[in-house]
Amino acid sequence: MANKVYSNAAEALEGLLFDGMTIVAGGFGLCGIPENCIAAIRDSGVKGLTIVSNNAGVDGFGLGLLLESRQVVKMIASYVGENREFERQYLSGELELEFCPQGTLAERMRAGGAGIPGFYTKTGVGTLVADGKEHKAFDGETYILERGIRADLAIVKAWRGDPYGNLVFRKTARNFNPMAATAGRVTVAEVEQLVEPGELDPDCIHTPSVYVQRLFAGTHEKRIEQRTVRRREAA
Repeated sequence: MANKVYSNAAEALEGLLFDGMTIVAGGFGLCGIPENCIAAIRDSGVKGLTIVSNNAGVDGFGLGLLLESRQVVKMIASYVGENREFERQYLSGELELEFCPQGTLAERMRAGGAGIPGFYTKTGVGTLVADGKEHKAFDGETYILERGIRADLAIVKAWRGDPYGNLVFRKTARNFNPMAATAGRVTVAEVEQLVEPGELDPDCIHTPSVYVQRLFAGTHEKRIEQRTVRRREAA
């Protein structure tokens, strides 16, 4: 079997990046994001990127790094409310935005990975989301056609992985990662723990090795996106 294990993000991404490419990124907020891959993409200087992800990270971290460096020209996302630089670029016309309902975005990734070019959904009917899309009636209900997403590269973050590329995600950090992992022509995974072959229970693998071409063990920062605390009661 070909070696899939690389020393770091830069090595794992070598030869895969080019201007104008489309990248699918796993994660939700700052949970389960491939932060090492994002930093390496920033450092590479590649530009004109279309990024497909649930959100755009926050200012100064996650995909927010690529926005600050002006490497992104288009975002396909569900939610962008935590990033002021994103807001500024969009409102000034510097950044193209395609909003996509969250469940629809997940299904577009899954469909693309499964070789399904499109599917019909009721989500978004009668809203701006439906503008310009084919409408079709099924059993008296109106649906709109959504296209599956197939990207040049997928970047994901997993809890554990083995040298073959089998991945296990941890709790809510699973989020969009399994769907994103299938949607790239090439998938690069960063893992918290790289384990020996046979250590992962086959029944517990979330992403099979066939979807992953390269992986590495990264160093990860567990940030809190929004800290909510209760005011201390007076004595």
